This record gives sequence, C-alpha cells and structure tokens, in this order.
Amino acid sequence: MTPSYADPHRTHLAVLGSPIAHSLSPALHEAAYAALGVPFTYGRHEVASGELDAFVAGLGPGQPGLRGLSLTMPLKREVLPMLDSTTPLVDELGVANTIAFRQVGESVRRVGANTDVEGLVRPVEALGHVPGEATVLGGGATAASAMTASLRLGAQLVRVFVRDTARAGALVRLATRLGVTLELHSLEELEAAGPLGFVISTLPGGAADDLHLTPSGPDAVLFDVAYEPWPTAVASRWEAGGGRVLSGLDMLTEQAIGQIRFFLSGDQEELLPDEAAVRRAMRTAVGLPAAITA
Repeated sequence: MTPSYADPHRTHLAVLGSPIAHSLSPALHEAAYAALGVPFTYGRHEVASGELDAFVAGLGPGQPGLRGLSLTMPLKREVLPMLDSTTPLVDELGVANTIAFRQVGESVRRVGANTDVEGLVRPVEALGHVPGEATVLGGGATAASAMTASLRLGAQLVRVFVRDTARAGALVRLATRLGVTLELHSLEELEAAGPLGFVISTLPGGAADDLHLTPSGPDAVLFDVAYEPWPTAVASRWEAGGGRVLSGLDMLTEQAIGQIRFFLSGDQEELLPDEAAVRRAMRTAVGLPAAITA
C-alpha cells in the first residue's frame, strides 16, 4: 500500500555533513522510498562546521520542493539555533540529526528531531541483549545519544572514555538529567578496564584502531558506529575474542527508518507501511544481511 503523506509537493531530501562523499544515507533512503512507492529523491551535500547557517539560508523561503535534511558530523549541535521547534528528545540531548520542513499557513517551519537513539537501541534489542552497564567511547554528539540509548536498554551505569575529560561537561550534565550513574575516564585508561559486556564506540573510522577491548563472554556486544572502512580493527579483534559486533550500518539503517517515519508522517514512532519489507530493502541496498541475527 502506498502511504499517504503531508505536503506531497515536497519530494526532495538530502544528507549534510563533512566529510560526506562516503555516506550511504542516499542508498538507504532511495531503497526505502522505492519500496514505499513514494516519489522522493535524496542527495548529499558537503557542509563543514560553520557553514550550515549559510547553507540553510541559501535555501530561500523554505525551498518549495525540499522536504527534509539528515545531518551528520559536525552539524548535530550547530543546527539547534536554526530550528523553529524540536522534539522532546532533541531538547533533552541538545542534539538533532534531522530537519523536516513543514508548511504552516504561509510560512515554513524547521522541525528538528533525533533518531540516533533509536538507531542504537533497535539493533541491540534485535540481538536480545540487555546490558546492566555500558561503556561509551568518545564524547561528541553521538556519545550523548549513546548514553541515552544505554539507559533505554537497561544500563544504570555508563562508563565514558574520552580524549579530554575536561571537555566532557555536556555529557556530565546530561547524565545528571537522565539520572544515570556516570564514570568519566580518559581513553588512556581503557586498557585497564578489563573485560567488557557492552560497548558503544562513537569514535570515527580508524580512531579506535589502537584500542584493545576484551569481550566478557560470547554475549558481549560491541556497537561500533563506524562503517568505512569495515570491519574496523577494533571490531575484528572483538569478534576474534568471541564477542558479537554491530556496525555503523546497523545504526545508520535504523536511524534512517526513524527519519523516514518523521519525513512522511511527522511522527518518528509511527510505523511505515510494511516496515519489515522496507527494512530488508534498505539493509540489502548497503550490503547487510536481511536481518540482524544473534
């Protein structure tokens, strides 16, 4: 069944960030829109830090055909002052990876959402993993989503390892708001942490190559949000040690599904028509197995 959607004349979308040439978001979104039977197009634009305001301003009065934008590094915090309204999760995290352009009377409103959290939660749930505690590597915008995802998955203690603990104030404040116990460490301390049961690495591709992580057992999960190149060295070592691995493409697929829900209906919780088939088409388009298996 072809879904109905608001503002049918708004059919163009794109992903912004830097670097962006390697992004597989276009492949995922195009596969989804083909499966859904909606006439959307999806491109990519290189937009570096400090350039987002000018880029959005250059769109003119809402650019009539523009439906929405996906945001990646380094734009997820920079976008906040440009939004007219935000979902509660964006307000909580101070991070948005999605803008929808909505026609309200004679004006166009920019509505911000965060789908990164569900992009992390759903793959772990598909494995049936329930972490009692979590280890997060990195301190950027995705780390904030990783902390929230860990809490939603059941973790009450989150250990965060960053390059510079003095710059982790935003994560400390977020942990206080969420009511989660936070332990903050330098990445140099990671090797002494011992075997780990659940790790989310938010470090960019290659940045974790020299880190040595030991899975606590066959149920231990490493969620490495990098995907280019894949497998990363740290993911390969984890798997060789007997642990289970999720990749950045698993996250990218699920956060894209949240975005597509938001772009179509305005509600990222509203399931797509035959969402299971859409998910299979998206995963196949980027070379993933049709489903996440334990």
